[in-house]
Amino acid sequence: MGGSSDVPALRRGLAILRLLASHAGPMTAAAVAGELGLPRSTAYHLLAELVGGGFVTHLPEDRRYGLGVAAFEVGSAYLRHDPLEALARPLLRSLVGRVGRTAHLGVLHGSETLYLVREQPERPPATPNVTITDVGVRLPAQLPASGRAMLGLLPAAQVRALFPSARSFLNRTGRGPTDLPGLRRLLASERRRGWAVEDGHVTVGFASVAAAVLDHGDRPVAAISVTFRHECPSQRECGRDWPTLAAEVRRAAAELSTRIGGHPTP
Repeated sequence: MGGSSDVPALRRGLAILRLLASHAGPMTAAAVAGELGLPRSTAYHLLAELVGGGFVTHLPEDRRYGLGVAAFEVGSAYLRHDPLEALARPLLRSLVGRVGRTAHLGVLHGSETLYLVREQPERPPATPNVTITDVGVRLPAQLPASGRAMLGLLPAAQVRALFPSARSFLNRTGRGPTDLPGLRRLLASERRRGWAVEDGHVTVGFASVAAAVLDHGDRPVAAISVTFRHECPSQRECGRDWPTLAAEVRRAAAELSTRIGGHPTP
């Protein structure tokens, strides 16, 4: 900031971010200018600056603008700190007590899932439930159920911005989506069902189910998941979705959504 003359530009930039956040989809520059009463040249200039900072994404084919990854990260940061973790931890403990499996709280960090909290059973099952998913671990968001539970509730333009090319789709086990059309089909299916499932996408021999935590604007700010051992007899996925386990995960996610002032997933 060079001085007081920059303050009006900052206010206008923030107004653009609020406007984009309030719309269901990306907007044209003309629409942004019209709704905020800005000259078009000013709107284009401010949008270009926001695009450069990662707060806005430009979709050239559609000639529209939507929120960028940096805006999502800033918006999620408030809940990624102690308030979210402190509210989630007792719910995860209760979930672990009901299902006897390891539970996690994860958030989106760009195109990755970042795990903030892990709770394990006091008395592990007969088969050790050891996973590589620990606090601080990051995974490609399209692979774990927790990542897809959140991705499935983002605008399509934002998902496209997070996964712009085939090179964005990292693979660990040979399972899971490998391109944007495949990811979109999977997200649509899981969105209709109300929870996400992965079977060996992250680690062979492990599966997980997850549900999203929503804020007051129905935006996914986190996901609760449970992970457990599951072996498929072949390289293909078994196609199971574990609805009873998913119901418990959704119950925990709905309670956390309520506690942060949001709404449970329908």
